[in-house]
Order: sequence, then structure tokens, then C-alpha cells
Amino acid sequence: MKAILFDHDGTLINSEAVHFALWQQVLNPFNVALTEQYYNSVMAGIPVPQNAIDAVRDFNLPITAKDLAESKQLLTKEHLMKAPFPLMPGADETLKRCKEKGLRIAIVTGGSRLSVMRTIECYGYEEIIECVVAVEDVEHSKPAPDCYLKALQEMGISASEAMAVEDTEHGLKAAVTAGLRCVAIPTIQSESHDFSAASARFASLTDWVSAEITPL
Repeated sequence: MKAILFDHDGTLINSEAVHFALWQQVLNPFNVALTEQYYNSVMAGIPVPQNAIDAVRDFNLPITAKDLAESKQLLTKEHLMKAPFPLMPGADETLKRCKEKGLRIAIVTGGSRLSVMRTIECYGYEEIIECVVAVEDVEHSKPAPDCYLKALQEMGISASEAMAVEDTEHGLKAAVTAGLRCVAIPTIQSESHDFSAASARFASLTDWVSAEITPL
């Protein structure tokens, strides 16, 4: 194995709770009380444009999905300009251990490039993260495989030479469809997702590193 392709939101950064709160702010003017159940089952792990399409349809909103998505993206940008999203437990140690083992590292996200770059810049990962593929870089984001296929192409490796780490069913589907072996590390928001296609499921990044990276 030559490379690890990490998801970002929910895998390396603890952002889902913030995204949930921001979506609540966006939908509040339309008298929509967004529930955790709806967010976890429909929105978690899905890019903002698709979130907006789903919300406009499901809540019969008098706004275009494009405008709704732009409202959410603006709030997210304002949040990120103040501070990056916090890291998931064990994320810093995980990235450094993978690098120590000589593994190449990419971040493949359905989120924005800004979010990833804030993580890289604020936590000092410029020498660790080799490749970033974000929602702006592909026509079809997760659960389509395009983002993972693009990362493999940019790194000049085959799917058999890498693996993915994901926290949602949608991300898992994207990775597996791209031909990658993928481990699942669910969050509270995604613990009910279907991870039957994962090569393994772990409770935390630390558990995964101990089981699969340290022995390398």
C-alpha cells in the first residue's frame, strides 16, 4: 500500500455538529425546525448543493436550491474565517503516524477546498497532505466516485495501491465504486448508516491505526 485517502468532514475534522447548526440557521427564516434525525439521515456526508436540493424539495421552500446553497456556503465561510473546524480525536496522531510509515496522504472531500486548506494551514499539515480533491474539483461529488478517481489520477497510483477512510455511507460508496478498499469510522451522526461494503469498521481513528497502520 502506498497511500491513504482520507475523507475530511467527520473523519479528520469534527464538523458535522457545526454544519447542523449552520443549516438550522439557514432554514430558520423559512420556519423549518431542522431535526438531528433528518440531518443525520439525509444531509450528513453529502455536499451542500445536494443538501439544498433535498431541503427545497422536502420542505417545499420558496427559494431555489442554488440560492439556498449559497446562503449555507456563506455562513460556513464566515465560520472558517474565524477558526478552522476542530480535529477529530486522534486525527493529528493518525496523520503523523501514516507519514512516518512512508504513506502518501490525500484528503478527498465532498466539502469545500477552503475548509480543507484551513485545516492544513492552521494545523501545520503542509508537509503531510500531498493532494486535495474538493467539491469544486469534480462535476459529480460523493456518492459518485469522481473525487476518488481524480485523487488517484493526480497521485499517479491505482486503486489497488491505496485505501480510503470514511465516516458515512455516501463516502463509502464513492470510495468502493472507485475500486478502493475503505474502512469505516462512523460518527454519532452516521452510526446508523449501512457500512456493509466497508473492509472493516472501527470505533476511532486510533483503533484503526493500531490495527492496520502500526503493524506495517
